[in-house]
Amino acid sequence: MTAAERDGAGGPGHTGTRDAAVEAVLAAARVLVGLSAQSVAELADTVTLPQLRILVMVASRSPSSLREVAQELAVHPSNATRAVERLVGAGLLRRRDDPADRRNLLLELSPSGQDLVAGIMEHRRAAVGAIVDRMPAAHRDALGTGAAAFADAGDPIPRSAVWSLGWPT
Repeated sequence: MTAAERDGAGGPGHTGTRDAAVEAVLAAARVLVGLSAQSVAELADTVTLPQLRILVMVASRSPSSLREVAQELAVHPSNATRAVERLVGAGLLRRRDDPADRRNLLLELSPSGQDLVAGIMEHRRAAVGAIVDRMPAAHRDALGTGAAAFADAGDPIPRSAVWSLGWPT
């Protein structure tokens, strides 16, 4: 393959530019996953990753039911109950009877839970912002346009997949 073909200058059918874009997106994804992991690691003394998943799920569709938590986590309801109990005990979640069906418990973030989820997102925004600030202005402009186009071209990620990765919807 020639340099022109590798760079996508060989005309239609040549994938050099596409392949370079794919590799760039994968490299950026590694950076973003690393930033997410750092924001979660800072919570190691506060919540576990499964507990964070519950908090993010409840934050993205509050109120949630205990039954929904168990279904989304694909765990037995007793496991979900234990995890929720720990979060209630830690003051991060509130539970109440569902007025429409008293057999259900509804879950909402407490103010402390809201602060925790907001803090994680702020940490991620600040970390991404610091990286963007280190980029030359021309690349920042291209990044915003390119990332928006990439997001628009992507298939929507199911809500359960988004919150399970620790990102509110």
